[in-house]
Amino acid sequence: MVRDVRRYVQGCKECAMAKSPRHLPAGKLHPLPIPNRPWSHLGVDFMTDLPSSDGNTCILVIIDRFSKFCRLLPLKGLPTALETAETLFNHVFHYYGIPENIVLDRGPQFISRDSWNQFLGWAEYAQNSLRQPTTGLTPFQCILGFQPPLFSWNGEPSAVPAVDYCFRESERVWDAAHHHLQRAVRRSKTIADRRRIPGPAYTPGQKVWLSTRDIRLRLPSKKLSPRFVGPFTILEQVNPVTFKLQLPPQYRIHPTFHISLLKPFHQPLIPSTEPGHEEEPPTPLMLEEGSIYSLEYLVDWEGYGPEERSWVPRVDILDPTLMEDFHGNHPEYPAPCGRGRPPRRRRSRPSGAGPGEGGNVTDWSGSASTHTQRSQSPEF
Repeated sequence: MVRDVRRYVQGCKECAMAKSPRHLPAGKLHPLPIPNRPWSHLGVDFMTDLPSSDGNTCILVIIDRFSKFCRLLPLKGLPTALETAETLFNHVFHYYGIPENIVLDRGPQFISRDSWNQFLGWAEYAQNSLRQPTTGLTPFQCILGFQPPLFSWNGEPSAVPAVDYCFRESERVWDAAHHHLQRAVRRSKTIADRRRIPGPAYTPGQKVWLSTRDIRLRLPSKKLSPRFVGPFTILEQVNPVTFKLQLPPQYRIHPTFHISLLKPFHQPLIPSTEPGHEEEPPTPLMLEEGSIYSLEYLVDWEGYGPEERSWVPRVDILDPTLMEDFHGNHPEYPAPCGRGRPPRRRRSRPSGAGPGEGGNVTDWSGSASTHTQRSQSPEF
């Protein structure tokens, strides 16, 4: 019995969408690889919308992930992809060489697809320098018999002792810095993993719920909005803690999410019902005060249970056919007047009552149950 109840609750769609997770965030920390030398791995980003200074309103921030050395380059404004590449070549690559890895966001300067023809030479060199798993060699090695170096210096001893000493001292400093970086990464991972748990084992093709923590929904109340939407199908696993989902076209967001934003989808169990047992429809409620111009309808929301029913004014129901169908099935309830602004309410008084003698309000309104749809699409 306990197992069946647990399985039934896990498969409840309303429960999965409304309940927040009570466990620690899933997914252990996976630090970036530690560089072996300066300027081989960079971090690049922009600081924008700054007060104008000599016409500059933007700063290109470049961080060497090995030494934490920083370069701040002022710019006239947010540059294009080509201008960003030229700035990096002129101010960084020209002095420190081509980096092996650059960490950046998904800004248009870094993912632009309009100037690909200008970088075909670099792409061709990178492809021909890539070691193939079938042969164990690069295409350059197969064709030429050797790997063309990107830089002319190969680390061989120099005829000048001072140059060799400089290189040996640099390598010693790099080794010490690499050791301290490894220790710092291990410490930060230990601290971060104290508040995390291993994530579930997801596979491509599996369905999951997506957290709405970073998604704006077109709902009147954020506190009453669902905590998860979906389910969505996993397309691929980008890295151990990141997955790409198959989202609908109206979800104008990037489809890659951290494992902490996902929750496994469980197939709902169909409850067994006795033969002849039918659920009673919701009973319309009557209001004792009001007017036929301020009718409210008891609305069932699509995808939500009876506990989510709410009273909605008729002016907020955009589909008039819903009201027409209801009043056609329930002619005993007062139908709304024509469209437009309702006339002002007039107070009626008994016959013979003069001004100032008062009277009783005899207006009343009905309420109805209908069915509409609540949007769950994110607003972007």
